[in-house]
Amino acid sequence: MEFQAETKQLLDIVTHSLYTDKEVFLRELISNASDACEKLRHVQSATTTKFVDNDRPLEIQIELDEVASSLTIRDTGIGMTSEDIVSNLGTIARSGSKQFMKTVQEQQQANAAKGIIGKFGVGFYSAFMVADSVTVTSKTAIIDHENDNNNNVTMWTSDGTGTYELAEIDENSTATRYDIGTTVTLFLKEEYWGLLAEKKIKEVLQKYSNFVSFPIYVNGERVNTVEAVWARPPHEVERDTYVEFYKYIANAIDDPLEILHFRADAPLEVRSLLFIPSFHSEKYGMERMEPGVSLYSRKVLIEHKSPDILPDWLRFVKGVVDSEDLPLSISREKPQDSALIGKLRKALTRRFLSTLEKMAKKEPEKYVEEFYREYSHFLKEGICHDYEFQPTLAKLLRFETNKNTTRELVSLDTYVGNLRPEQDSIYYLTAPSREAAAMSPYLEAFDRANIEVIFVYTAIDDFVMANVGTYEGRPLVSVEKNKDDDKDEETDDKKDDKQEEMALSATEAIDVCMWMKKTLGDGKVVSCRPSSRLVSSPAIVTDNESGMMRRMMRMVDNSDGRDGMPLPGQNVEINPSHPIIVGLHEIKETEPVLARVLAEQIYDNCLVAAGLMDDSRTMLPRLNDLLVSLVKGARKQPKDESGDKESKDDSTRQ
Repeated sequence: MEFQAETKQLLDIVTHSLYTDKEVFLRELISNASDACEKLRHVQSATTTKFVDNDRPLEIQIELDEVASSLTIRDTGIGMTSEDIVSNLGTIARSGSKQFMKTVQEQQQANAAKGIIGKFGVGFYSAFMVADSVTVTSKTAIIDHENDNNNNVTMWTSDGTGTYELAEIDENSTATRYDIGTTVTLFLKEEYWGLLAEKKIKEVLQKYSNFVSFPIYVNGERVNTVEAVWARPPHEVERDTYVEFYKYIANAIDDPLEILHFRADAPLEVRSLLFIPSFHSEKYGMERMEPGVSLYSRKVLIEHKSPDILPDWLRFVKGVVDSEDLPLSISREKPQDSALIGKLRKALTRRFLSTLEKMAKKEPEKYVEEFYREYSHFLKEGICHDYEFQPTLAKLLRFETNKNTTRELVSLDTYVGNLRPEQDSIYYLTAPSREAAAMSPYLEAFDRANIEVIFVYTAIDDFVMANVGTYEGRPLVSVEKNKDDDKDEETDDKKDDKQEEMALSATEAIDVCMWMKKTLGDGKVVSCRPSSRLVSSPAIVTDNESGMMRRMMRMVDNSDGRDGMPLPGQNVEINPSHPIIVGLHEIKETEPVLARVLAEQIYDNCLVAAGLMDDSRTMLPRLNDLLVSLVKGARKQPKDESGDKESKDDSTRQ
């Protein structure tokens, strides 16, 4: 018999263009065999259908024959009549060749899957990707109502190029006896003879069909020995079973930190089994991890390590998501409905984050010590890339603060709960380490005013805080940012009496600021003003971004290998009560050279404190000059009487 003209063209597309991975032919044929077994199990449980009483177990056998270059897949399922074979193997023609062609063309034009394999049944034809010819023999388990017998066997043969042969065999007229079920034999093309190696075919089966419900045997040896644990009710599964399954799918040696096993009905019915490993590999300097969750449909692999099921920032999660209702592309290699997949991804992400929230609430020590210290980087990545989940992720953040000397981590909720009534903002300080943060001049006023300040230690943390922006209606404010005089009330506090006595007057302080701006130049100092927030530091530089954020931005700008972008001019705040600033005011007219050197050193010290100094070695000559001036000044001072007496005594002894 001859295929219709359109069907020939479609077979060519299926054989040469539809699938990206030639190995999926085995997945498709195993899926058909599994469906046949499932149908027979259903028929056997029904009471209205006459079927052959078959004591054989429902299973799938694969036989490899290197001599005949053939691969045979045999199932003990429901089998097919001649009408079934024509209908099922000619599904394309039956469903409408024109409609199928239109769907394929739309898929190719849009570069997206717009057809569903269940609609057209093209999976069987993937066999022709690797086979010169295919033979199908089948015997149905359903008893013929008219003849009340079941002796007919149907054989279908084709080379996939345009014709096929169909023959019926009457067992009454032949000595050969056929078992209930279907046998598909592929006579492989020479370039695919490698599939006849038992090791290779087992690898393909374990990749795509390892969790099929029915036993699969290769040359008599069972291959699929791992149970699809996600398909069982959670209350029936022991932890040891979960651990064994996790180690298998994740190729892991550790036990999982957390297990999330659930079934969801919206936006479509799915069964999910997700694991949080006890550690991740990226922290060891290894390459970026691939997604860790695979997509299945009816226990058959659709997409290994799917990038669509969870957002990229949850790539550390391992597991399985299975849905019978998931619309698939014609090739069944990708989900078909991107909008529906997006909804599924959001639903799974919400469920996962809910699990983290419960852990943080019920097992805070486990959350902080085992999860957060290991995976906080991924949560922060989510804040920067996934605006929808930003509020939930912000609740999961934990920080050190200036109030927690034991390095205990606190949440933003805890911080807000400890706020003083008059405090409207959440303050944070970026520094390379806790020690550096504790010594920061930006922290002085907050410590003195007993205000809690969050410590963050990387530019990424700084970026995270900027992305969060506000929490519970309160802005997150870097203590390094510019502050207006009328907004300093929270940190204003009186200095000790000695400092107040030494302090410059308002006019003198402004005079020093004007002199520093002029002396250092607009390239370094954009503005200079007296500040009441400094306690023990002479000056600081401020901006709308923290020093570490500004440094990171400069590093990104310079990452193309060009000469570094010069540091832009800074806003300088001086402490009118500090002895250095008071002294600078006194010598700027009498010793202008020394005053200039001192001003430059004050400015560079500010850059160091802000983390903006690229190379502190440039300060060494100036520091040496200052030390020389210090020594000279000390030598010029008159000696006290005791010193003179000691000198005279020494002279007498000599």
